[in-house]
Amino acid sequence: MSPIQFAIIDSTLREGEQFCKANFSSDDKVEIARELDAFGVEYIEVTSPCASPQSFRDCQHLAQLGLQSKLLTHIRCHLEDAKKALDTGVNGINLFFGTSSLLREFGHGKNIDQIVAMATEVITFIHQQSPLIELRFSTEDSFRSSFSDLLRVYLAIDRLGIITRFGIADTVGVATPNQVFNLVQTLRQCTDTDIEFHGHNDTGCAIANSYAALEAGATHIDTTVLGIGERNGITPLAGLISRLYTLDPEQLARKYRLHQLLPLHQLVAARVGISIPMDHYIIGEAAFTHKAGVHTQAILNNPKTYEAIDPGDFGLKRSFLINHKLTGKHAIAHRANELGLCVDQIQLQIIAQKIKALADQQQLTLDHIDEILQSSFGDQTNQNYAQLEPLAGR
Repeated sequence: MSPIQFAIIDSTLREGEQFCKANFSSDDKVEIARELDAFGVEYIEVTSPCASPQSFRDCQHLAQLGLQSKLLTHIRCHLEDAKKALDTGVNGINLFFGTSSLLREFGHGKNIDQIVAMATEVITFIHQQSPLIELRFSTEDSFRSSFSDLLRVYLAIDRLGIITRFGIADTVGVATPNQVFNLVQTLRQCTDTDIEFHGHNDTGCAIANSYAALEAGATHIDTTVLGIGERNGITPLAGLISRLYTLDPEQLARKYRLHQLLPLHQLVAARVGISIPMDHYIIGEAAFTHKAGVHTQAILNNPKTYEAIDPGDFGLKRSFLINHKLTGKHAIAHRANELGLCVDQIQLQIIAQKIKALADQQQLTLDHIDEILQSSFGDQTNQNYAQLEPLAGR
């Protein structure tokens, strides 16, 4: 299948709440949920209603907002958790159970047979109470679990004929893209049920692993805005969007409201008290900023030469840095045109060399460059480049 045929489960209001600087108020959650909905994510996952009394009330309130995105809550595979989740009115319930030997020994203390028995009981109960609710069952710490244990659990649950989606979780971010591909592909060969991938970013592989999951047949990917979450977080929403954009930008633009990506990130960044990283995918300050002379020349001729993503599709603009020693005459000509100045190639060459020489001596700003251009080209009848002085002390 084409990797574009998938759904995003955004977990900013669940996994993102586990980010070290996150402390969302009830109003924050509503505002973020509305922005996620405006962007067009198919699912919004929220913190378990069992986490606290306010978490329960927030879950109920978010379920009543009438969003286009489906609301999911994430709970332990316990009957009491399931009962509380059903009382919130969410569209779906995401169940998980740790299957690695580490979690079985030092976490919940259950063996594989007990995991299957408990999961069967809870899944059957939820289905009896609410037959139309979406149900996901995920193995936690999937990539440090025995492959045979994973299959025993998945196949036993699959035989119930109840589950909407199976989850595979790289809980501590140790998986490689090849490992993710192989596990998802194997599970896909064993079941027709949808497959969800949840990838942590501890080793910097979350986006690559998510894409590998899609290539192997996964249907749902978990993300958060800015990639926030436990420790180093999970697959960042903008990073996944940038990866998929290069495959089919038109189809992605039909699927999501791409212009909403920046305001969504600005909102979440403000609510958790951090700045958007300057090199963040698509919406970072540096994402469409060009500096080297050869790059700017080519970009001005055809943006596709050095841009795989069109900033205009996201309501953004590219920019050119010219206040440095790597600048070139094409970038300077572009700025001169923006200032309404008429220049020729000889003039540009002289000014380019002057800017490079000045940049070797001092830090320049765009105002410095504009002043050089204005003084050089402002009076077209009186050009005197040799008299340009360094902008020392400014």
